[in-house]
Amino acid sequence: MTASSRLIDAARQARAHAVASFSGFKVGAALETSTGEIVTGCNIENATYGLTICAERVAMFKALSDGHHHFTRVAIVADTVAPTPPCGACRQILWEFGGDLEVVLANLTGTTGIHRLKDLLPLPFDARLL
Repeated sequence: MTASSRLIDAARQARAHAVASFSGFKVGAALETSTGEIVTGCNIENATYGLTICAERVAMFKALSDGHHHFTRVAIVADTVAPTPPCGACRQILWEFGGDLEVVLANLTGTTGIHRLKDLLPLPFDARLL
């Protein structure tokens, strides 16, 4: 099993834990640390939607709270035919805490795209601007 397929598999497994009672749109994410560890997350919805948190942010916040600070890539899995890239808020969080990560997009059967975060967020707002 390749490193990419291991990461995608972890994201698929995380997706199974998603709490998407309102939208039914389950997403899983798996973040790879620079030491090869994988930290996962899934989206968690609530009735207000505004307090919903995406899988990518769950994974990043779990990783940071566990003491990880260096990352290489993230895999994002949804049950869609087209690639499902991270939303704007997730792109910002991934950039601030992960930098120019490789972003692997996949669905339930295969990879749907591989991108660099700098291409998905070409003009990021970060500490350099403060």
